[in-house]
Amino acid sequence: MNSPISVSTLNTQIKSLLETTFINVYVEGEISNLTYHNSGHIYFSVKDAGSTISCVMFKGNAKYLKFQLEVGQKVVITGTITVYTPRGSYQLMCNKIEPSGQGALALAYEQLKQKLQAKGYFNQDIKKKLPKYPKKIALVTSPTGAAIEDMKKVALHRWPLTELILVPTLVQGECAKHDIVNSIKYADSLDVDLLVVGRGGGSIEDLWAFNEEIVCDAIFECQKPIVSAVGHEIDFLISDFVADVRAATPSNAMEMALPDINEHRMYLDNLNTELDNRLKNILLHKENELKNMFKLFEQNSIESKFNFINEQINLLKQNYNSYLNQLLNGKQNRLSILREAFENKNHKKNDINGYAQISLNNKIINIEDLKINDEIRLQSPKIIVSCRVNNIEKQ
Repeated sequence: MNSPISVSTLNTQIKSLLETTFINVYVEGEISNLTYHNSGHIYFSVKDAGSTISCVMFKGNAKYLKFQLEVGQKVVITGTITVYTPRGSYQLMCNKIEPSGQGALALAYEQLKQKLQAKGYFNQDIKKKLPKYPKKIALVTSPTGAAIEDMKKVALHRWPLTELILVPTLVQGECAKHDIVNSIKYADSLDVDLLVVGRGGGSIEDLWAFNEEIVCDAIFECQKPIVSAVGHEIDFLISDFVADVRAATPSNAMEMALPDINEHRMYLDNLNTELDNRLKNILLHKENELKNMFKLFEQNSIESKFNFINEQINLLKQNYNSYLNQLLNGKQNRLSILREAFENKNHKKNDINGYAQISLNNKIINIEDLKINDEIRLQSPKIIVSCRVNNIEKQ
């Protein structure tokens, strides 16, 4: 059984699914619940006979509205589905609103989008990956617009090792679509790692060249990776869906295409520190090994062995002398004890003290062991007396 997920995780997954699936919707409905907020944002709903969806148009897009929204008004909206995770609610974030029946360009946009999607132009499986460290980048854009200067500035700051090759291109007007196609084909023939195709912001009419089918065909057929960087973040062009990568702005395109040199500098610093630490550890380990080997060498060298033998001989001498001294002292103590015992048993000494040895049947016996009628001999150094025991008195 699978483990349950949290509510936050579920809402996050729903958010990811909805926002990546409905990244550019085109819907028609009737306005209700309209509120012009003092922040400049517009909040409302659009409905039809069977359903309603909440909408918001933020100040940045609201300022481009050419007319005043009213309750009951039927409109056509271009926008994106967004999810507010804490409440688990979704809404339509409006990028553009037109009165119903008057959005000719929007209708053409949606028709071409559906056509190219059916042809597989938007398939993620065929998207080419951007090289990690591009050496050369072709910039297919206007040589006089702000976009080229923004891209150059970001590239210089982010990764100055990359060479930028400008392919001057018309990006607005009736002839722009053909010039963009020719520039893409030319840039694809150059020795570059990727192409950035785009321009700065403008109205839908100004950006329309990037919604043309022949431009989308050229992007799809290009052999090198292409980053589409047209307009501002809120602008979604069909070229964005066809290109390998969509950038919110031309500056963002360079951020996505180039690595950050400062991050690499920090990485190299960390790598250098780690390398120093590893080398120090290795050297310390080897130093300890050498010290241990030197100690072993000293312990097993001829000089060490001779020193060891001399130490052992000296130790033996000391132990031998100590042993002899102990042995002699022991013998001397024993001799003193024997001498004292001999002196105590000296007959002459005993004679002086009135001493006589008692024997029974030629065996020396203690006086305590005598019995009545025992025939005994009393012997001193000078005389021997034979006698019989007549009486025993115990004290």
